[in-house]
Amino acid sequence: MTIRRATAHDAIPLSELSFRSKAYWGYDPQFMEACREDLTLRPEHIRSSAVYLLETDGGEIAGFYSLRPPGSGGSSDSVAELDSLFISPEYIGRGYGQRLWSHMLATADELRLPRIRIHSDPHAEAFYIKMGAVRIGEIESTVFPDRKLPLMELVLTTP
Repeated sequence: MTIRRATAHDAIPLSELSFRSKAYWGYDPQFMEACREDLTLRPEHIRSSAVYLLETDGGEIAGFYSLRPPGSGGSSDSVAELDSLFISPEYIGRGYGQRLWSHMLATADELRLPRIRIHSDPHAEAFYIKMGAVRIGEIESTVFPDRKLPLMELVLTTP
């Protein structure tokens, strides 16, 4: 297994992986189609964020994360955001999420990020809590305005 920085050429396979990973939780096809755009990674996003993927020894992508630094991608937000952390369904439960999380923490440390926000899927909330994040509220879904999602935060340094 290796973790490497994603390139623009990885956008399509990472988008497909994020779609399969979200579908793993039993969402119906109509829900998934509505989410497709939000689950699509664009080459510009890969260039402006810290996107890393976990590859098997055979070169298969097992998972990835995307850490958006403060103010990147046209955002004026002053807090970094973990906007993706997906594991391919066949690799869920093997510790790869923890491996990517550890790598993300090292990346955040290099970037000197004091905190990270996470707009979590409800099914991923327990994982983020296990990793040390806390729920700080709820946020409206960008796809379904009436759907509320857990808003999580991980504090990395004390003021």
